[in-house]
Amino acid sequence: MSTRRRWSRRRRRRNSLKKVSAVSLFVRDLQAAKTFYRDVFDVDVVFEDETSVCVKFGHLFVNLLHASAAREQVDPAPVVNREAGSRFQLSIWVDDVDAVCALLEQRGVTLHTGPVDRVWGMRTATFTDPDGHGWEIAQELSSADGS
Repeated sequence: MSTRRRWSRRRRRRNSLKKVSAVSLFVRDLQAAKTFYRDVFDVDVVFEDETSVCVKFGHLFVNLLHASAAREQVDPAPVVNREAGSRFQLSIWVDDVDAVCALLEQRGVTLHTGPVDRVWGMRTATFTDPDGHGWEIAQELSSADGS
């Protein structure tokens, strides 16, 4: 393959919109959020300053951004409190939902749902972080599991 053709393929990949690299979650208590994510998910802090803490999940960066600094990110929309309701859910796919739920409970997490088998072929459980951001732990069920 020519150098020009390889460069062209790499450039298309860099400009692709098919990969999410980072998510920012707006938080009220930055230190509580940092502690929760480190203790519950066992992720490393890769950046920290007075208004944000960034942790890394594999190839995805999760930026915990203090709500006061988030306004400029979403202007003219408001930054709302957790009482405004849930607008999204982040999912982590695992091999054994029950084992991960046991680990989460050991780490002080209260599950909201599950583990439960879903009609779409997944076994799931859900919980929220201290600021109300929804998380789902999901396991694909095999046909031997009854799905």
